[in-house]
Formats: sequence, structure tokens, C-alpha cells
Amino acid sequence: MKTLILLRHAKSSWDDHGVRDFDRRLNPKGERAARTMGGHMRSIGVSWDHAIASPAARVVETLEQVSQGYGRRIDPDWDRRAYLASAATLLELVHEAPQSADSLLLSGHNPGLEDLILWLVPDGDAKRDQVEIKFPTASLAVMTCEVDNWADVVAGNCMLTTFVRPRDLDPGLGPDAD
Repeated sequence: MKTLILLRHAKSSWDDHGVRDFDRRLNPKGERAARTMGGHMRSIGVSWDHAIASPAARVVETLEQVSQGYGRRIDPDWDRRAYLASAATLLELVHEAPQSADSLLLSGHNPGLEDLILWLVPDGDAKRDQVEIKFPTASLAVMTCEVDNWADVVAGNCMLTTFVRPRDLDPGLGPDAD
């Protein structure tokens, strides 16, 4: 069995309109949400053997903040293909993960991450239904996949065991709060 952990980047700033999308940084709320999610990940025992991430500034900073909250440095393979990737491209990255890794952390962007969850988890799951409504910034999804090899992860063969949004941990991190 393999465990796939998906982490969306935290809330980024739109204040500087001259900055390329790739270079947008986290805003203070995003930094706080990422640290909070890191602490939560540690508290529920989420761990990984390997990580892959988009090299966009907001993902880099998210993983730095998650690391602070978790108490463990995240040292991913920075893969440009993960930047704004489709679910199909993200699944290719999953298929290429080292077979020695039983647990993979993949961090990036929507809509690709959300679509990947909806693709891998069959209909009829209450947590999946919540993801289908929205997979907000700094959200965490943990799936178990009944496979021995990452290359065998396909549509419908994973179970969503954890779905946590920052607002579930701190109402002040919800969409209507600053």
C-alpha cells in the first residue's frame, strides 16, 4: 500500500501586480495557515519518505512554513512540471516517484491537486464530496492507494483518509477572516 499526501500552497499575495505569477509570495495569513497545517500534520502522524513540489515561490514558502510547524525540514524534488499542472501531469509525477518511498508528499496548485483527488478517489465518499466543493489554499489530503508500485496508481483506486482545511484548525484562517 502507498500513501499519497497532497498539500496545496498557502494563500499568496496579489498586492504587487508587477510580480509574475510564479514569483508571488505568501501573505501573512498564508504563512500562519501553513505553520498551523504543519503542526497538525505532525500531531496526526502524517509523514513522508519522498516529496515533490512545484518550484513556485508560494509553494517554496508554504513548505518552509509547514516545516516550521511540523518540526521537520521538507526537502522536495523541485519539479517545474508541477507548476500549475493538470491532474494528468501530477499523476505522471506520482508514477515516477521512487518505488522505495511508501509515502509521497506532493505540493502544488489548484485546480490540478483537487482534480487529482477527484480522479483517484471513487464517488460516494463524504470527504471527497467536501473536496469537490473546494480544496482551499493550505489544505491537506491524505490518500491510501492499494498498490505496491506508484506506477499502478490509477483512477478510482485510492481512499481519502484525511481532508483538512486551515479553517478546520483555526476559524480565523477561514475565507471570511483576515
